[in-house]
Amino acid sequence: MSTFALIHGAGDVGWYWHLVEAELRSRGHDTVAPDLPAGDDSLTLDDYADAVVEAVGDRSELVVVGQSFGAFTAPLVAARRAVERLVLVAGMVPAPGEAPDQWWSNTGYEGGLVDSEDPYVVFYHDVDRGLAEEAVGKQRAHPSSAASAQPWPLPQWPDVPTRFVLCTEDRLFPAAFLRRVAGERLGVEPVEIAAGHCVALSRPVELADALDR
Repeated sequence: MSTFALIHGAGDVGWYWHLVEAELRSRGHDTVAPDLPAGDDSLTLDDYADAVVEAVGDRSELVVVGQSFGAFTAPLVAARRAVERLVLVAGMVPAPGEAPDQWWSNTGYEGGLVDSEDPYVVFYHDVDRGLAEEAVGKQRAHPSSAASAQPWPLPQWPDVPTRFVLCTEDRLFPAAFLRRVAGERLGVEPVEIAAGHCVALSRPVELADALDR
């Protein structure tokens, strides 16, 4: 049995993972999906990692999963705790010394697949409308401006087996873009799921399969 520490992305809450948690628990695993701190512009990436480590407590056999912006936090947790593997889901793979604000230009991001700021178009286009509305209603001010400007503090990627889950219908991060980023920064070939950016809500069983593989 593993313990999955599930880290949400920007603007989100731990609830984002609730369908995946139910699926993983049905398979005999334990899960932890904390709400990372929000609403305080002085908070740092280290504060987010602290929150995950505190939520994990003394659990062992850890698998740390970072969604989107959560990829900046997940490796920091792996640097502090014994971790069996890291999994990034549509992850913003950081480089040493790179601030999240710099990631977009450093990776050559050229925009998403749709010219819209409507969250139902960009993020939740393949999520049940009622579930999507619940998700939008839970949005918070996370990450902070301090965390977004903070150089990523690790000198190198943790020496932990790392996997990458790519969403082929992601309208924020086009599939070809993230394939390149995962290859260049992690040297891995992604596991691909036919889903949009919020795969934990649209394809929870398929994502649980990928995490449990």
